[in-house]
Amino acid sequence: MNKIILLGRLTRDPEVRYTPTGKVVCQFTLAVDRPFANQEGQREADFIPVVIWGKQAETCGNSLTKGQRALVEGRLQIRSYDGKDGNKRWITEVIADRFEFIERKADAAAAHSNPTRSAAPAQDGGMGGFGQQVPFDEEIPF
Repeated sequence: MNKIILLGRLTRDPEVRYTPTGKVVCQFTLAVDRPFANQEGQREADFIPVVIWGKQAETCGNSLTKGQRALVEGRLQIRSYDGKDGNKRWITEVIADRFEFIERKADAAAAHSNPTRSAAPAQDGGMGGFGQQVPFDEEIPF
C-alpha cells in the first residue's frame, strides 16, 4: 500500500499549467513540521513537492496561496529523467488524490505576515533535498 497524508503550509503560490493535450496540473511545495525538536529545541520542517491533476488542480490553483495550511492525501511517486548534462536525476513527489483547506486565505495571510517561527526553504528552491523542480511529462513510462 502506498498512501500518504500530509498537513502543512504552502511555501509558494501553486503553479497551474496545461499539458499539450489539455490536461491541467497543479504543483506546489508543502512545508510539513517534524513531530520532534532538534538539538537546539527548534522544530524543523520537510519541504515536500505535491502534484495534483484534473479538476482539483484548477481548484487548488484558484483557492490556495502561499502560507495557507492544507491537508493532502495521495501516494508517493519516484521518477527519473536525464538532465541537460546527461546525468540521471531522481524526483520524489506526492501525487495527491484529494486535498482539504485547513484555513481561509485571510487566516493564512495573517499567519504569513506574523510568523511564529522562521522555517524557510533551503537555498535549493524549497525542494528540501528532493532535487530540483523539472518540467512535467504527462507520459510517464510506468
